Parts: sequence; structure tokens; C-alpha cells
Amino acid sequence: MREHSDLNQTDFIQRQRAFAAHLRDPTQVPGPEDVEDRRMAIYRELVFNNVSALLAGNFPVIHRILPGAHWDDLIRDFFVRHRAKTPLFLELGQEFLDFLQTARADDPRDPPFLLELAHYEWVELALQISDAEPDRSCIDPTGDLLEGRPVVSPLAWNLSYRFPVHRIGPDCQPDAPSPEPTHLVVYRTPDDAIAFLEINAVTQRLLILLEEETPQTGREVLLRIATELGHPNPDQVIAFGAGLMEDLRTRGVLLGTTS
Repeated sequence: MREHSDLNQTDFIQRQRAFAAHLRDPTQVPGPEDVEDRRMAIYRELVFNNVSALLAGNFPVIHRILPGAHWDDLIRDFFVRHRAKTPLFLELGQEFLDFLQTARADDPRDPPFLLELAHYEWVELALQISDAEPDRSCIDPTGDLLEGRPVVSPLAWNLSYRFPVHRIGPDCQPDAPSPEPTHLVVYRTPDDAIAFLEINAVTQRLLILLEEETPQTGREVLLRIATELGHPNPDQVIAFGAGLMEDLRTRGVLLGTTS
């Protein structure tokens, strides 16, 4: 009796896999012989349209700038080539990004900024749903940013792109990278909105140094930057950096200081 049950279960699993394979790639994988194609069409459209709509919500700029047929082909390629490792809808955007990074078939219609734009749009979603939370019991929100050790929010991501991803849209679609990289801080504000700040290489360096494992005071970090720049007047760098850090604290990129 147990052997018969195991066979039935094995057959059921095989049928499920065959069913799913057809839904993913209906032009190459035939549907079940014992299911009317009219009924299978309902499943095919339902699954494809649901995933397409979900990804359009996760990647609204990409969805808006790609022609409809191109978008549909991109989603179908995702179905065919990628095997998701999570059943959670909120993590489907990460799966789509993984697909673009590792498995996307070459398509001359894809804009050169597709992967970077997808990453930028995914960052917005990832920050919205992130449960990262600093230990605020160790942070003085009004601490002296020069004499204390500034704390960068875990909900502020320091990013660099070859393309100006924050400007891309229907009226801005560059066909080549910018001469200089685009540096951005994408962060979640205290009222849970997602914002971005375009920064220069020096501000990016400041944030990198503030996040090093060995904490330093704001003054120490700014003096290090002045040395790296070979600046003739380190006090000017410190004065400018103090104002910059205050602005970053106001935005929520810096949370305060630790002693």
C-alpha cells in the first residue's frame, strides 16, 4: 500500500513539473495531453499576467520605457531561463535582478543601462521593505559630528553607476555611459519615504570612511580626506565637511554619533 502511495506521489510531482514547464515556456514545452488547451490558456495568461504586473510595479521605469512587445519578451525570457529560489512575492524583484545579471539572453533591443536601472529600482523596493534597525541606545542623535563618531544609517545605501539612473525615463535614455560615474545615496527618511541624493566622489569617500570597521571621529575622517586630496588648508575641508555632515544628519543619512 505504501509503495502504491509513493508511486502516486511521484507521478503527481512529475505532472506538476511538466505543468509548470509548459506555463513557463508554452512554445517549446507541450501542455498536458489530458487538459483541454482552452483551459491551459487560462492558466498561461493568469500566471504570466500576474508576474508581469508584479514586476511592472517593482520596475516602473523599465516597464514605461520598453515597448510592450519588448517588455513581454523580457518577462517570458525571465520565465524560461530563471529558476526562482523564493516563493515570496516581495522578493521577486531580487530574482528578476539576478536573472538580468546572470541569465538574460542577448537582445539588441535591450538598452545599455537596463541592468543598472533595474538595480536602482530594486534598491528603492529593498529599502522600503528592509527591517534593518540600528541600536539607537548607543547613538546620540544630537552628538558633535566632528568630535564624535558619526553613524551612517543602515537604510542609506552608497551607490555608483555608469549611467545617470535617477534621471532615466521616456525622455532620457542615454546610449552610452557618462564620462564620470554617477554617485548616489538612496535612503529611507525618518517618515519612511524613499529619497535619493546625488553626491560627488568626495562625499562618497566620506561615507565609505565613516562605515569602516574601525570607527573614527568626523574630524579624523575629514583630515584623512584632506590628506588624500593634498589640500593645502585642511581646516577648510573640516569646515566644509562639518556642514555636509549636518545636512546628511538632517536627511537621515547620518543618525548621530557614538562616543
